[in-house]
Amino acid sequence: MTKETLMQCRQELHTHLTQELLPFWVNRSPDRQHGGFITQFDQYGTDTGEDEKSLIAQTRSIYTYASAHRAGYGNGELADLARHGVDYLLNQMWDDEFGGFYWMTNRQGEVINDQKIVYGQSFALYCLSEYTLATGDTRGVDYAEKVFDLLQKYAVDTTYGGYFEMFYRDWTLKGPGPAGGDRKTLDAHMHLMEAFTTLYECTRRPIHRRKLREVIELLVKKIMHPQFGTGVPQFWADWQVAPQIKFEVIWGWDRFTEDGVKREAEDNTSYGHNAEFGWLLLHALDVLGLSYDTYRYVLQKAFAHAAHYGVDWEFGGVFVEGSHDGTVYDREKEFWQQAEGLIGFLDAYRWLGDELYWNAYENVHRFVLDKMINHSVGEWWPLMTRQGVPIWTHMSHSWKINYHTVRAMVQSIRRLDLLLAANPTA
Repeated sequence: MTKETLMQCRQELHTHLTQELLPFWVNRSPDRQHGGFITQFDQYGTDTGEDEKSLIAQTRSIYTYASAHRAGYGNGELADLARHGVDYLLNQMWDDEFGGFYWMTNRQGEVINDQKIVYGQSFALYCLSEYTLATGDTRGVDYAEKVFDLLQKYAVDTTYGGYFEMFYRDWTLKGPGPAGGDRKTLDAHMHLMEAFTTLYECTRRPIHRRKLREVIELLVKKIMHPQFGTGVPQFWADWQVAPQIKFEVIWGWDRFTEDGVKREAEDNTSYGHNAEFGWLLLHALDVLGLSYDTYRYVLQKAFAHAAHYGVDWEFGGVFVEGSHDGTVYDREKEFWQQAEGLIGFLDAYRWLGDELYWNAYENVHRFVLDKMINHSVGEWWPLMTRQGVPIWTHMSHSWKINYHTVRAMVQSIRRLDLLLAANPTA
């Protein structure tokens, strides 16, 4: 790693962010007629016309614009877009009767799925806290605190700890199996850590700090594999490992067998989640003012597993998933694992100084810049073969939105700047 290499990587990311990625979204996503954001685009960047606005896509879009504005991009335009999204979120998606945000509206703002899904509530918390930090508009943190209080009232499992995740509109817990009422997931709890981190950064309230520490302890002691330090996807209420199944209300594009069960359902881990867990925990520790050594053991395991087994050292990029002991099950390349790998490997290198992580970062950086980005349009392909040929071709859907891609550019540039400042003559 040399200063020239660091500067080249930074310039490539900055060019992509400012000349391709942000313009793609700024020019397409605002719905000036009905409010909020349009988030369904084909491989050419053309609106597909799909009649939905999901809580995930709306909140992630708000986060994207708020966080990029906070990082110094957009000359105020991104703050205006974030405000545009918050107006829609609070006016159309908030449930005045029972509290919390609805899962889905149509484009006109009419509710078409009124369930309360903790995964979606976590992103509301995340984006609204970030929005207040970025703009000073206190509506964000006011509603973030309302969601936080609702989660403590209705979603906390007072017997085994953690949070139940699937509720009807009135916060009645849903049933078992695909309804999801008897399951807990890595995904939701990791994003609650992310959300509570930003909420605490915004409020500095002791209760938010305590709940952040609590969810970190759950992740470290219950959710990450005790031997390998890797993320376990799904659990029963008592934190026994459960076979990974497809829920009725989904928030991603995971591939399942025809019966709705994941291959190797009790022995699979996501390399992208492990890298993402690592850097999100480091960020949480920064906000809490705690030493990285507090969780050194589990952090090192998560980062090492992602680098040793998740990186495709032959063709580049990050594989989708594999077993906890290292066998790779899915060698395709999905957009979000690449995005989280970029940030995670930079953080691991910045912290530990191990060249393994710089080499892993460079590997993923080149795959993204050379293969994953659809440069003619400006966004990333959602799913590719191992060699880098597109399998899915849409540029955006409710679950494939700007959150991972823009965040990866903003956060990676920030980390490259820290490395440049620490190694001026590298």
